[in-house]
Amino acid sequence: MQITKEQVLQALSHVEEPDLKKDLVTLNMIQDVHIDGNKLAFSVVLTTPACPLKGLIENACRNAISHFISSEIEVTVNMTSQVTTQKNTGVPGVKNIIAVASGKGGVGKSTVAANLALGLAATGAQVGLIDADIYGPSVPIMFGLEGARPNATQENGKTRIEPIEKYGIKLLSIGFFTDPNQPVPWRGPMVSTAVKQLFNDADWGELDYLVVDLPPGTGDIHITVTQSFPITGAVIVTTPQNVALADAKKGVGMLMMESINVPILGVIENMSYFTPAELPENKYYIFGQGGGAKLAELIGAPFLGELPLVKSVSESGDAGKPVVLTEDGVTSAVFKDIAERVAQQISINNAKATGYADVINR
Repeated sequence: MQITKEQVLQALSHVEEPDLKKDLVTLNMIQDVHIDGNKLAFSVVLTTPACPLKGLIENACRNAISHFISSEIEVTVNMTSQVTTQKNTGVPGVKNIIAVASGKGGVGKSTVAANLALGLAATGAQVGLIDADIYGPSVPIMFGLEGARPNATQENGKTRIEPIEKYGIKLLSIGFFTDPNQPVPWRGPMVSTAVKQLFNDADWGELDYLVVDLPPGTGDIHITVTQSFPITGAVIVTTPQNVALADAKKGVGMLMMESINVPILGVIENMSYFTPAELPENKYYIFGQGGGAKLAELIGAPFLGELPLVKSVSESGDAGKPVVLTEDGVTSAVFKDIAERVAQQISINNAKATGYADVINR
């Protein structure tokens, strides 16, 4: 039977993108249609390589061709991606900036930022990570880069810093430029200048996501980053205790101020439960239960998931190899799932912000 491109597009117009609630043809996600007799090939261009629904979408496309045209057609579906963006981030080549924030220290924010960045990179995305915690940088230790120094060059009288690459992502931290054994006694203006340089003076290249590990609290660094660079969205990290939740609410309140107005991508609850190695099916909620989910409901944001309290998370960070890269199947899988959900939420927000027009660039 002879089929046409118009028939193919008509059939695929019945396939809805589950998150964006519009059909793939309208969203311009069907490209490179090739017909050779009874053989059909086309590409589905997803809005992120981290899409957790790619299998569902591919099956829906195959079923649409079979149902609306013929079950005899040999179908090849190439699932690819083009990460979307909604605005100029102010950093050349960077499509989306993700701020990882918490109101309180000690909740595992840096651990989440590092593993989130690596989880996104594991899907095939191009990812960078800025350690913006000037007074307590963690990236050098967590990535086994203590004593490392980025290369710097002069270009038209301006210094260009080359981020350090490890585990497939690009990294910058104030810890690469200071003595790890000495404190950083800087006042606000010096801190703001240093943070801006991590964004502006670095050659980040082409990045789908730039993850920013913010310090605890609601101080100068938060204001500098959020007012100097259009942030795609923020991920809030908390633990189940009421004290941590109260501080997290303050952090959210700052991000949602009219002068800052950063979208909240979701809430992650860290140290949610303890699972003994000898009882892997058991969960003990030793710090309370459901606090992160309640915070997400309160602020109208998605609850991205619970992270267990396990020794391997801290051990892997101390060893310079974040847990998402290890063989710890349960915790690594949770981080990867959270990374997919963050990417999913960014795609939804970007599509809404642009009115679903040209979701995939023509």
